[in-house]
Amino acid sequence: MKFAFFGSSLVSAYWNGAATYYRGLIRHLHELGHQVTFYEPDAYGRQAHRDMDDPDWARVVVYPATTDATHAMLDEAAGADVIVKTSGVGVLDRTLEEGVLSLKRPDNIVIFWDVDAPATLDSVHSDPRNPFRRLIPRFDLICTYGGGAPVVNAYTALGARHCEPVYNALDPHTHHPVPREGAFAGDLGFLGNRLPDREARVERFFLAAAEALPGKRFLLGGSGWGDKRMPTNVSYVGHVYTRDHNAFNVSPRAVLNISRDSMARYGFSPATRVFEAAGAGACLITDAWEGIELFLEPGKEVLVANGGDEVAAHLEGLTEERARAIGAAALRRVLAEHTYAHRARQLEALLAGRMPVPAPLAATA
Repeated sequence: MKFAFFGSSLVSAYWNGAATYYRGLIRHLHELGHQVTFYEPDAYGRQAHRDMDDPDWARVVVYPATTDATHAMLDEAAGADVIVKTSGVGVLDRTLEEGVLSLKRPDNIVIFWDVDAPATLDSVHSDPRNPFRRLIPRFDLICTYGGGAPVVNAYTALGARHCEPVYNALDPHTHHPVPREGAFAGDLGFLGNRLPDREARVERFFLAAAEALPGKRFLLGGSGWGDKRMPTNVSYVGHVYTRDHNAFNVSPRAVLNISRDSMARYGFSPATRVFEAAGAGACLITDAWEGIELFLEPGKEVLVANGGDEVAAHLEGLTEERARAIGAAALRRVLAEHTYAHRARQLEALLAGRMPVPAPLAATA
């Protein structure tokens, strides 16, 4: 099948946490024989911070962030079998959502792919006049990269025809064990951009743990934290490119995952960082959220904390031997159950059950 994706960016992870998700899923759709074109606007400095060349497993079209260019891209995508508008493109989102729906034909599928369903649903529920509300029932399919039953039920109540979580996962091509690097050495690392609904939880889980353990070294990566007040034992390394994620994950004794407020509230929303860390064989500590056991077994494949005091307690009792054992167990689990090859086959099976059946050819004389 031919896919047309409209998303934030495939070739740049700069202020674009969904990049790993798009890359893993689309690469494996290609490996299953599908053709994918990814349309992304030239915006937010992403092209100046590209961390990969155009891949050989997808066609990437970068277009000017204008209304005319957006309509031109929609016209070009009209013939695809599956047309996908993702959430959070950041440029003319409503135009794109209405535009892909205008491309609906009897023989294609139009999907809204929500890479931040908790935020989208919070926005819709807080404003009954939100224009996206009336569009939801018109999509053939809503896919989300998290949320589980709470998100599915919420979308169904808003009139969605069908909602299916296609969770984050591991792409072993890009995230895998590597040697440690001294630049990222420490006791605990956290990688995440500074966002309004994450900052308070970073203070609670990461910075509070650093204050409680002044003799240990903490490492903070991600964009936007430069002017944040931090304990003196926290080293800020700025934006970490995808190519360096593996080293960042394996070099500290442990790495921390902190969900954003909305994702923690809905649960069943493992961030890409969870699978990136597990794929590198890192020892992961995560904030507590409902559904973690569907992906990793607490105490064996991941450590779970309810606050900075529990993060600090985990670190104080974490030997090098146990950290390595937890990382190895997490790696085995995600390779067996949670790769993007698994997710691509899930999507393929889902679409096979929803693609319109072609009309029989007329008999020839």
